[in-house]
Amino acid sequence: MAVKIAVLVLLGLVFGFGQGWASTRLYGRDRVAGFHMGVLHGALMPAALPGLLMGKDLPIYAPNNEGRPYNIGFIFGINACGTLFFGVGFWPMRNR
Repeated sequence: MAVKIAVLVLLGLVFGFGQGWASTRLYGRDRVAGFHMGVLHGALMPAALPGLLMGKDLPIYAPNNEGRPYNIGFIFGINACGTLFFGVGFWPMRNR
C-alpha cells in the first residue's frame, strides 16, 4: 500500500511540474479551447495541485473556450483522470 501511495505522489509531482512548465508556454490567451483541450485541461487539473500549493498561479480552466463542448471535455477529463489514478490505487495487491 505504501508503494502505491508513493507512486501516486511521484506521478502527481511529475505531472504537476510538467503542467507548470507547459502552462506558460502552451496556453495562449488568444486560443479558443474546444473539446479536446477541455479533456486535456480536465485530466491535468489534479496535477496542478503541487504548483498551486507552491504559490504559482496556474491556469486550470480556459476562459476563452467554445462553451458546452469544452465543458463536456473538461468533465470527461476529470473523471478519466480520477478513474485512472484512484481506480489503480484501489486494485487489490496480488499475493506473491
